[in-house]
Amino acid sequence: MITAWQERTEMLVGSDALERLSKSHVLVMGLGGVGAWASELLCRAGVGTLTIVDGDLIQPTNRNRQLPALTSTQGLQKAEVMRQRLLDINPNLNLNTIAHYLKDEALNEVVLQYHYNYVADAIDTLAPKLFLIKQTLEAGIPLVSSMGSGGKTDPAKVMVDDIDNSFNCRLAAIIRKRLHRMGIRTGFKVVFSTELTDKTKVKEVEDEPNKKSTVGTISYMPPLFGCHLASVIIREIAGI
Repeated sequence: MITAWQERTEMLVGSDALERLSKSHVLVMGLGGVGAWASELLCRAGVGTLTIVDGDLIQPTNRNRQLPALTSTQGLQKAEVMRQRLLDINPNLNLNTIAHYLKDEALNEVVLQYHYNYVADAIDTLAPKLFLIKQTLEAGIPLVSSMGSGGKTDPAKVMVDDIDNSFNCRLAAIIRKRLHRMGIRTGFKVVFSTELTDKTKVKEVEDEPNKKSTVGTISYMPPLFGCHLASVIIREIAGI
């Protein structure tokens, strides 16, 4: 039965597509500038079950681009803030929340824990991102992965394509190189920008774990990457 808040979606995609979405389960890894927006859009589209994962707390520097980041939520867990928000959108959502860092075997357990219809990779650190990609592909689960949205300002240059066709993105180049060593060259989609990053907008960091540098960001680019992540998943599950 279509509820009132889903009427506009049903008008566009039809009841069969909405039914497929309601029966689907999507894993969203990372709830920062990209992943939080992706999870919300999946929820609003009617995805029936979500598993969301992030071990970070909300920081003041998150507020220029991240959905859960407000003055009132500073210091809180991103996963918990998003849990409350998603259930406020759809109280009937089946939601699994993991609010701690996952490494290696723990991450693998989450990938294998449920029968996911899709995995959205919005992790912004290299080692766990590579591990997630490898484990997800080995498990035969469809995957879409976000590349770097920092240092970008032109929304028209954001693209979706197979990892093997990505270009002009430093993170994608590193991912491709590391995956080639594992014998992986293709098989999943990535969201990336062809816009070249101004190196003067990047600075080295010493006080952040698992991070060697940080790059300037603007409010609309990470959400746009999240929109593209969600659109790939929604359209493929719904058969649009």
